[in-house]
Amino acid sequence: MEWVKAIQLLRARRRPGVLVTVLSVRGHAPRDAGAKMVVAVDNVWATVGGGNLEALATERARQLIADGVTAPEVLTAALSDKASYRHGVQCCGGAVELLLEPLPVVPSVAIFGIGHVGLELARILVRHDLELHLIDSRPDQLTAERLKVLDDAIANVHVHKVPVLPELVVGELPPGTHAVIMTHDHAEDVALCDAAIRNEHLATIGLIGSAAKWSRFQRKLAEDGNPDEAIARITTPIGLPDLPGKEPAVIAVSVAAWLLQRFTAERAPASAQAPERRSTPARREAKA
Repeated sequence: MEWVKAIQLLRARRRPGVLVTVLSVRGHAPRDAGAKMVVAVDNVWATVGGGNLEALATERARQLIADGVTAPEVLTAALSDKASYRHGVQCCGGAVELLLEPLPVVPSVAIFGIGHVGLELARILVRHDLELHLIDSRPDQLTAERLKVLDDAIANVHVHKVPVLPELVVGELPPGTHAVIMTHDHAEDVALCDAAIRNEHLATIGLIGSAAKWSRFQRKLAEDGNPDEAIARITTPIGLPDLPGKEPAVIAVSVAAWLLQRFTAERAPASAQAPERRSTPARREAKA
């Protein structure tokens, strides 16, 4: 169906839209209940009946996109010669209720390092509607058998097997991705940090580790020519500062909660967003 493909296209391109459905019909109308179309800022797929009805729905849908509305709403339109029209006369004689459901851009997260913590974090995040990228340089960490625990995923899961130079994946991630760096190798971590801060399309960059590790990383990143403001884009340690514990499941819950806070901030008006927490003394040292 055209509208299904349209939703998939918008999601893949990380663009917002609105799904418009004919909710109910009284009397005569151009389409029956259940007819659907998808509206984007610059395109429309399928149809709910054309004419003034469809123009009103398209206009309202684009206003929802512009305003960042995420809650669905119902639009009622009368199809008679006594109704007011902005887009031409449509006098079928009935009335139509349309359900407008916003299709927001879902969050995107990339986990670099699918070890003990990384896999626990993935198990939490796959239960949310998002794009989840799993990256590891160790093939045995990304086997189908090991990732079987993610089979009930709501998220779209993308597995990246990169035995050499996993930092190359950074440039391929969708704009607005939240990168979480927690590999088994500190040399790999610092290479990923360097690649991440050189790519401005990432929403946040989070690093797991201790204060000593971060101190070494700061020196290395500066020696490699990264300015202080670029290095400051990295948040470390990630997670909730008041949630103690070094067990992989505890760290994963803490990092997941931190990410959910970031997702909420993205949906909030700019004036209501809290300032981003930057590098602070480490709460824990953990291997991914």
